Amino acid sequence: MIWLIGCKGMLGTEIARQLSENKIDFKGTDIDVDITNPDALDSFASSLTDLEYIINCSAYTAVDKAESDADFAKKLNEDGPANIARVAKKYGAIMIHISTDYVFDGSGNTPRTEDMPIAPIGVYGLTKANGEKALMKETDSFYILRTAWLYGWAGKNFVYTMIRAMNTHEAVKVVNDQKGSPTFASDLANVILKIIDKKTVPFGIYHCTDNGEITWWDFTNEIKKQGIEKGWITNKDCVVNPCSTDEYPTPAKRPAYSVLSKDKIQKALGITLPDWKESLSAFLSSSSFDKSRIE
Repeated sequence: MIWLIGCKGMLGTEIARQLSENKIDFKGTDIDVDITNPDALDSFASSLTDLEYIINCSAYTAVDKAESDADFAKKLNEDGPANIARVAKKYGAIMIHISTDYVFDGSGNTPRTEDMPIAPIGVYGLTKANGEKALMKETDSFYILRTAWLYGWAGKNFVYTMIRAMNTHEAVKVVNDQKGSPTFASDLANVILKIIDKKTVPFGIYHCTDNGEITWWDFTNEIKKQGIEKGWITNKDCVVNPCSTDEYPTPAKRPAYSVLSKDKIQKALGITLPDWKESLSAFLSSSSFDKSRIE
């Protein structure tokens, strides 16, 4: 039995879909079971038979809002994972937890490996980093998967936002001095299922994004190109202008370099993660693409 926490979020929705398609027995919860309430977690876990894995997709992900909402971000991103890990250990389950590139400061220009020191630069990154530490204090049976630039069919994300913006504006302005790797939620979900299926992947921290290294401006230009080809972008003349991070100030500072090394997870699973352009095409081509998100 698998317990999927945060089953209604962007990633959780995709994991639930893949678990169902593969006829894997699972139970999903969202805000109906409060991860900041240890008793609520314990009560639900006790109702499950033969609990093997707990997948935690719940998190406070509003990066900018976290700067002024630090207490709640801490409850969800630090206290929540610790509570879940404690329950996982009690019931003999393995915990799979989603973390982020924001645990790093974004300096340098080489892909971050799992053993590099973490140094978050904002409240969101700090709470996610502390959540990793809190989790590891409670259980030894865990997988922490750090990802970045996540998008998927469910929920709001950068791809939907940019398609809508390009269809309604003569020009859009996108930062071109932040580098990272776009990650299709379907690819990350697939890795999680492979970890569960293989059963021999060593516990620990792994980095998982799609392959490639680009800026948000590069990403937007490819979204425009493929969006026009797929018929989602009707305003073909929209101009994608580059700008610096300084020209687009936000409450939370963003890491300038967010590329994560995927060598460890690819070796552990014997796979090659998809190229980001291929995954973007799969996202835009699927019948699961939510047209209402771009209207």
